[in-house]
Amino acid sequence: MEPARPEFVPDPALSRGEMESLQREIAAEATFADDLGFDPAALRSDPEQHRLGEDVGDGSDSAPAQPLVAGVDQAFVDDVAVSAVVVSRGDEVVERVHAAVETEIPYIPGLLSFREGGAILAALGELRRTPDLLVVDGSGRIHFREAGLATHVGVLFDVPAIGVAKSLLCGRPRESLDGKLSVGTTVGIEADDSVETATPGALIGHAVQTRQYDSPKRHVNPLYVSPGHRVGAETVPELVLATTAGYKLPEPTRLADSDADEAKAAVRDDRA
Repeated sequence: MEPARPEFVPDPALSRGEMESLQREIAAEATFADDLGFDPAALRSDPEQHRLGEDVGDGSDSAPAQPLVAGVDQAFVDDVAVSAVVVSRGDEVVERVHAAVETEIPYIPGLLSFREGGAILAALGELRRTPDLLVVDGSGRIHFREAGLATHVGVLFDVPAIGVAKSLLCGRPRESLDGKLSVGTTVGIEADDSVETATPGALIGHAVQTRQYDSPKRHVNPLYVSPGHRVGAETVPELVLATTAGYKLPEPTRLADSDADEAKAAVRDDRA
C-alpha cells in the first residue's frame, strides 16, 4: 500500500508552524462526505455471533460481498512507536502487519501524526491489500484544524477513514454527556472556537456509547468518533456501532490494540 499524496507525508523535522500549516492543507483536501465504495450495512453483524478475528472457517458464504476493514493502533516502548494494522473481512482476519519506528518529537496535542506517522506509514506500507475502510485509534475531524490522525492518514492514502478516540480533543457536545448513556446512544459534537478551520456549530463528529455496565454504580464513557476522509459525520456512528461486538472499542481497533501490545513486548525484549 503506497501513499496517494506523498506531499502529505508527516515530516517531524518541520517547525510547529509548518506542521499546523500542512494540517490546514490536509483538511482542505479531505472529503467529509460519504465516498465509501460500499454500503455501510455490509458491516453490520449480530453481536451474538463471532467477533472479528475469531475462527469462523473459510468465510466463503459472506466474505466476497464484505469490505476490507483495517484497524490501526499504536503502542510505545520508550521513544519507539509501534504501529499495528489488522485487516478483516467480516469475521475473518485476512492480514496482520506491524512496524516499529523511532519517534523524533515529543507528544504535542494536535500534532500526533508527526510523532506516530512514521510507524503508521511503515506498517501500512507492508499491507498486500488496500482496505476499503481504515478505523484509526485517534481523532479525525474532531481536531483543532480538522486534521487529526485519521484525516492525515486517510488523505495521505486516499482511503476512507474514521477516527475513534477515548477522549474529546476539542469541540462541544450538542447534549449533556453527564450520567449513564445507554448502548447505541449518539450525541453530536459540533465545532466551537477551539476548531479554527470550521464554521461554529458545524457537526464534526459524535460521542457514541458502544458498551455499558448493568450495575447502577458503574458506567462506561462514550467514544468520540469522527470522519477522517471520504466519510460523512452522520455515517461514522453507524460504522462504529456496526463493528462493535460486546467491547467498548470497535473490533478493528481492539484487535490492532492487542497486536500493538504484542509487538511492543517483542520490541522491548529486543532492546533489553
